[in-house]
Amino acid sequence: MTRLLFETARLQVRQLDAADADAMGAVYGDPDAMRWVGDGEPLQRSQCEEWVEVTRRNYATRGYGMCAIVERESQAVIGFCGIVHPGGQPQAELKYALLRSFWHRGLATEAAAALLRHGAQVHGLRHVIATAAPQNTASHRVLLKAGMTPGELRRNDDGSLTQCFDWHAPAGLSPV
Repeated sequence: MTRLLFETARLQVRQLDAADADAMGAVYGDPDAMRWVGDGEPLQRSQCEEWVEVTRRNYATRGYGMCAIVERESQAVIGFCGIVHPGGQPQAELKYALLRSFWHRGLATEAAAALLRHGAQVHGLRHVIATAAPQNTASHRVLLKAGMTPGELRRNDDGSLTQCFDWHAPAGLSPV
C-alpha cells in the first residue's frame, strides 16, 4: 500500500504507485488541461508510467515528489500535486493538476496550501516556487489563495513568458 502523506477536509494526498498511471493519463491526457502544462501536449500512457518511475527516484533521493490527490468521499484519484525540481533546477517547485470535472471547487487550492505546509514541516523546505502561463489566471488565483506571492515574469528560451510565484514558510512553521 502507498503511504498517506497528509489529509485535508476533503482530500487525502499519498505517494504515487504504478497503479496511478491510468489516473495520471486521465488528468494529463486532457488536451484542454494540458494547454498550460509543458509543451501543451497531452501525455501518453507510456509517459505517465515514466513519470511514476521518475517520482519513485525523487522519493528515494529527496524524500518528496509528485503525489496522488484522492477525494476522501469517493476514494477516487482526482488529480496530482507535488514538489519537484524540473530539469534539475535548484528551487523546489509546486505542481498540481486535477481532472477537469473537479475544477472550480477549491480543491486545487486546498491541496496546494496543505502541500506547502507539508513540505516545510516534513522536509524543511523554506522557499518554494510555482510557475504559470501569464494567461492562466485560474492557476494564478489558486497559487495566491494557497499563500504564494507573484514574483518575476520570466522570459523562456523560446521567447514565451512564465509568471513565477514564491512561497516562504512562515516563521512559526517548523519541521516536525
